[in-house]
Amino acid sequence: MNVLGIETTCDETAAAVVAPGENGRGRILSNEVLSQIAEHAAYGGVVPEIAARAHVEVLDRLIERAVSGAGLTLAQVDGIAVAAGPGLIGGVLIGLVTAKTLALVTRKPLIAVNHLEAHALTARLTDGIGFPYLLLLASGGHTQLVAVKGVGDYVRLGTTIDDAIGEAFDKVAKLLGLGYPGGPEVERMAETGDPERFALPRPMLGRREANFSLSGLKTALRIEAEKLAPLSTADVADLCASFQAAVVDVVVDRLRVAMRDFASVAGHPTALVAAGGVAANGAIRRALTTQAGEAGLAFVAPPLSLCGDNGAMIAWAGIERLRLGLVDDLTAPARARWPFAEPAAIA
Repeated sequence: MNVLGIETTCDETAAAVVAPGENGRGRILSNEVLSQIAEHAAYGGVVPEIAARAHVEVLDRLIERAVSGAGLTLAQVDGIAVAAGPGLIGGVLIGLVTAKTLALVTRKPLIAVNHLEAHALTARLTDGIGFPYLLLLASGGHTQLVAVKGVGDYVRLGTTIDDAIGEAFDKVAKLLGLGYPGGPEVERMAETGDPERFALPRPMLGRREANFSLSGLKTALRIEAEKLAPLSTADVADLCASFQAAVVDVVVDRLRVAMRDFASVAGHPTALVAAGGVAANGAIRRALTTQAGEAGLAFVAPPLSLCGDNGAMIAWAGIERLRLGLVDDLTAPARARWPFAEPAAIA
């Protein structure tokens, strides 16, 4: 089974071909990703219209490269998987219409994939882990703690009530005059900073539910920065280090709550999994590794190349769904919003 995956939900245009491998893992036969960072850098964030136009210009070529790079023709592909949301609706439409056209012409099954589900299942692509597992899904637009019980069976243990983790990193970078994308820049500056210089708050610490709130932390950092303006390079490094340390403490605390709640909805987890762009952050990875070890769990995170948006995760989610006969017809809608996990009912 070879499945083509197409991803256009935000600022990466991507196409990949994936096949089932050994020990429950997948085999990535090709993985083409074209980032739009250069197009959006001048604006300090993603401009939806620019993103959509960039997808149009390159998607056909990337699909051709992905299929030929896998040593196949479209006729030899067994399914067409596409991220049908959530995301910037213009980009989602471009990928979905392209996938529908290919499915119609080749008479192959269409699988409309939830982009968040694809992130959630990436650990099975790379490591073949079994269900159920505890997932921290953290990106620029999403922060959730989820019990992954099976394909299409997800229970949300916690989420953010305001900013996502990646969004908070990006906003802090912009506030401090750092480059775009902001998350990696904050992490880079934090490496030389003093994480104890600024006593920033740890929002939601000790709360019974596993939710996050980061807007207050971001505001506290802004106040500290305004007190010191103009900022020296050392000030910026210390602010970044203090901010990152606060985020790590919040993540660990929220994760402990989710681990406690996991048993009531899914039993004992097979692993602790991180996915999404923020899973590339080294400080967060190290903290999660330690936390998993203390809980007697394996820690699984994708290689850095699969933390961001990519076609391989879409193709793999397509394989997981196609195996269960979960296919879509040409009426499958594009969705700007598409929750993938039901909230837990925990007393």
